[in-house]
Amino acid sequence: MQRGRRLPGWLKMQRASGENYSVVRRLVRSNNLHTICTSGNCPNIGECWNAGTATFLILGDICTRACKFCATATGKPFPPDRGEPARLAETVKILNLRHCVITSVDRDDLSDGGASFWAETIREIRKVNPDTTIETLIPDFDGKPENIQKIIDESPEVISHNIETVRRLTPLIRTKAKYQTSLDVLRCIEQRGGNSKSGFMLGLGEENGEVEETMKDIFNTGCRILTVGQYLQPGGKHMEVVSYVPPEKFGEYRKMALDFGFDIVECSPLVRSSYHAEKHLRT
Repeated sequence: MQRGRRLPGWLKMQRASGENYSVVRRLVRSNNLHTICTSGNCPNIGECWNAGTATFLILGDICTRACKFCATATGKPFPPDRGEPARLAETVKILNLRHCVITSVDRDDLSDGGASFWAETIREIRKVNPDTTIETLIPDFDGKPENIQKIIDESPEVISHNIETVRRLTPLIRTKAKYQTSLDVLRCIEQRGGNSKSGFMLGLGEENGEVEETMKDIFNTGCRILTVGQYLQPGGKHMEVVSYVPPEKFGEYRKMALDFGFDIVECSPLVRSSYHAEKHLRT
């Protein structure tokens, strides 16, 4: 969270408490699972956990990359936990989730970036929860189609990959990941029969024309689901917020995205990639 600056009124968040919040927290802890809600300091954790939803983080909570916008720990990860898919599947069942969102840290230490583990996790969730729909928020897997294909083969309802920011700012805030690689990932998903989704942050110093360019680039991959939210600095070592974009400006950007032809657009200050994810299924 941004330090030393007072947040504007439109960035007020629901308190992280309540009966359902406690149930989700207890289940996550007792099953030795991770969520991006906590690892990433998500501002919507109170709202989402009280609604009985969470975005599960697989392959541990230590990332091999150190992006300047992300609160997730970075370093040398532990080997994949082979019991994690079964525990996650059982947690989804206990929570009676109709829609499950899964993401992961980057695992550049693994030969396929963790794609095989991803596939195993999806299969396990489907086996235990055959009626639950799944969204996968995947890393870039270095843009390798053979790794992305392992996710596509499991047919999750949505395959999300975030471009995070505009082209010019990408080298400043992302490590290893490249703007064009992210576009290639989205295009690969669409061309191979997947249903892609992407998102990016505002408030990092982007210009209006760059936002429009980014939307156009994402749209041209075939992606039709877009999320746009306000960047909030998670800690003192991370990129500082350049500006707090007012809700009215987000409204303008939402109209811009819809005018491009996106089918689903979530665009407001507290939006994150998995916010209202259950509403992003194409019918």
